[in-house]
Amino acid sequence: MYRNHTCGEIRTENIGQEVILAGWVQTVRNLGGMTFLDLRDRYGITQLVVDDHSDEEVRKTASSLGREFVVQAKGIVRERSSKNPKIPTGEVELHLSGLTVLNSAVTPPFTIQEDTDGGDELRMKYRYLDLRRESVRKNLELRAKMAHVTRNYLDSKQFIETETPVLIRSTPEGARDFVVPSRMNPNQFYALPQSPQLFKQLLMVAGFDRYYQIVKCFRDEDLRADRQPEFTQIDCEMSYVHQEDVLNMFEGLTKHLFKEIKGIDITDFPRMTFAEAFEKYGNDKPDLRFGMIIHELTDLVKGKDFKLFDEAEYVGGICATGCGEYTRKQLDALTEFIKRPQIGGTGLIYAKVNEDGGVKSSVDKYFSPEELQGWASRFDAKPGDLLLLTFGKREKALPVLSSLRLEMGRQCGLLDKENFKPLWVIDFPLLEWNEETQRFFAMHHPFTSPKPEDIPLLDTHPGKVRANAYDLVINGVEIGGGSVRIFDSSLQAKMFSILGFTKEAAEEQFGFLMNAFKFGAPPHAGIAFGFDRLVSLFAALDSIRDVIAFPKNNSGRDVMNDAPAQIAPAQLEELYLSLVKPE
Repeated sequence: MYRNHTCGEIRTENIGQEVILAGWVQTVRNLGGMTFLDLRDRYGITQLVVDDHSDEEVRKTASSLGREFVVQAKGIVRERSSKNPKIPTGEVELHLSGLTVLNSAVTPPFTIQEDTDGGDELRMKYRYLDLRRESVRKNLELRAKMAHVTRNYLDSKQFIETETPVLIRSTPEGARDFVVPSRMNPNQFYALPQSPQLFKQLLMVAGFDRYYQIVKCFRDEDLRADRQPEFTQIDCEMSYVHQEDVLNMFEGLTKHLFKEIKGIDITDFPRMTFAEAFEKYGNDKPDLRFGMIIHELTDLVKGKDFKLFDEAEYVGGICATGCGEYTRKQLDALTEFIKRPQIGGTGLIYAKVNEDGGVKSSVDKYFSPEELQGWASRFDAKPGDLLLLTFGKREKALPVLSSLRLEMGRQCGLLDKENFKPLWVIDFPLLEWNEETQRFFAMHHPFTSPKPEDIPLLDTHPGKVRANAYDLVINGVEIGGGSVRIFDSSLQAKMFSILGFTKEAAEEQFGFLMNAFKFGAPPHAGIAFGFDRLVSLFAALDSIRDVIAFPKNNSGRDVMNDAPAQIAPAQLEELYLSLVKPE
């Protein structure tokens, strides 16, 4: 056998036993008469010792080793004289009687340890080496455990795990599809699924009642820390349910994961409407770990001859508790922060509540002390607090305040990654208007049901219709989202019409679903969790790349195997394609 123990399991109770280990050489420390080797595998590290009493062949082999050599080590477990409390095997060591090189290794391009000297791009190029590091490996172990716990939970709730197709028809709504040419069907293309949406609805028509799948999805969109071109969802659908049934079921899954994985009891899952989330937090994924709720001051500041406020549709701000000592330099930095192109703010007004309760602002000459006190009262501000205000059109100013609020939360140390605050955001708009194309788009997807009481508005004010949709948000991150589905053919046809589909286009794109509904579709609803985001949240990481075994970089490239890449002309010819040369 190559080994009878792993490098992470030897303890003091093994002292005196003969043990065989196998793994990679982490370090070699030659101290003249003695050589110490750290041997590493997936399970841990064990110190190996070669001394003057060791066999000459063992000493010779030990002197030839380099980092990441794969070796088999045989010896007797002894107590260490200099113990290492930082590792589980730190009280013992293996005195070698045999040492075999199973495979030599060239010097790796970066050190394979926690304080590695490799940058992101270099580690992605040699990802198989990066995966040897303990922290990266633990991320993947966490991912595997969370998938296992999720499956067990859903299995216990009578969900059926069902695979759906990966090669499907392209649909024009939503993000861009990745397309796959068909060799057997010239000039026709498959698409990779952005989600299994249509198929899980068909499974409900088929009577499966409860479906789930931990599934790969694909979207050809611009990337950021929480996006990859291919990602994984916990995808679910249920029949004969209302919105509250879905929320309760997956609130239960979320609580179960926190309890099983992190030993945390999460009890409070408040509900918040989309409208309230935007008014109080400036976005549809509020971070509830701290306060600084947005307050509107438009009614308090108009008509005071301060042009920026008088001409603004909206004036609002936040109260940063205890930040009244911010210097002019810090305030100028905040102004520059909100003026960054990706945030789009136009300016920042501040006011400080002094220790005597008086308010000092950057626009004192336009507002009386009593009026400034009105600002403080609106925020319930206390001595030592800092008020930060901005202005403009409501739909632009609120997101600016959202970014400012999160930045102040960061500066004040309020973004504790081990403090988890979930909530459900509900009552999203069903539709959003696109000025460029002069048409409505589905805010979620075309199969989302309107609130029953809002259905009459589809004929008169479609932009005011609320969706039977919901998002699970934890610490300002959208973890999952879903909706009650339309299961009535006539309502679905009306929805397609509002979205600008002709009857012919709707039939061409979605006819198979509409035909299925004619055979008796039950009421159904579903949800999908972003599994990569959920794992990164549990691992207290900012990027989902660190919980994916082989991720793409920010340009959507796999720098390890250099994909995407050109293919041979013969392959293109088989697919009835020609290479378009860049201009």
